[in-house]
Amino acid sequence: MRILFLGDVVGRTGRETVAALLPGLRQSLGLDLTIVNAENASHGFGLGPDMAEALFKAGTDVITLGNHAWDRKEIVSYIADHPRLIRPLNFPPGTPGAGAVVVDVPGGRKALVAQALGQLYMDPQLDSPFFGTREILARHRMGATVNAVILDIHAEATSEKMAFAHSFDGQASLVVGTHTHCPSGDAQILPGGTAFQSDAGMCGDYDSVIGMQKDGGTLRFWRKMKGEKLGPAEGPTTVCGVFVETDDTTGLAQRIEPVRIGGRLQQAMPLV
Repeated sequence: MRILFLGDVVGRTGRETVAALLPGLRQSLGLDLTIVNAENASHGFGLGPDMAEALFKAGTDVITLGNHAWDRKEIVSYIADHPRLIRPLNFPPGTPGAGAVVVDVPGGRKALVAQALGQLYMDPQLDSPFFGTREILARHRMGATVNAVILDIHAEATSEKMAFAHSFDGQASLVVGTHTHCPSGDAQILPGGTAFQSDAGMCGDYDSVIGMQKDGGTLRFWRKMKGEKLGPAEGPTTVCGVFVETDDTTGLAQRIEPVRIGGRLQQAMPLV
């Protein structure tokens, strides 16, 4: 199975660039499954239903959210009727939506996509992402009920992301971090066969402060106080993510490679 995971989409230019490139990427990379984190797609904060629809129309199979899941209130009713849009699985019971979904993949295959939200430097009152993920993986095993498992760990601390990946090594095809908006250089296959990268990076303008306009973002550090409302940078977008190829029988990863297209960063595209 060939899987593309794209990191946090930031603002209008980010989502428009992803929507424009995704159909071509599906064809050129022979993709079976595409997942996009879009919790920052609406002016940097949240996701609107119309934006979700545009990403689905462009070929996104599953959209993940994160700590900004509810910044756009309209998404609350939308997520209830659209199971391919998922939010963190360790939100409290009764929260709208779900933290995981099993999707059909061409060839009669199935894939589980789940997302968990980190606790360290984020919301320590949330349930542990580790225990909730363990419960879901107990119900969906690679090589049995599903052919692949993709876990999005939306977290601040690299240590928590790494610990999460090692905890589920051999039980997932891919564990990939989101949230910090900077692509990490640690793409690897862990000893148990799980592909891992600490952060997929963002799909946005890198002439910025993690996707937001650099003047306002920088001023906050000088003054240590909130200034004008931050808005997304709208220069050329770099689309960042990871490409993973798995074994259909075991679900384990055979290769992982970074994806970086356009904008300011050094380019990277898998050869297929």
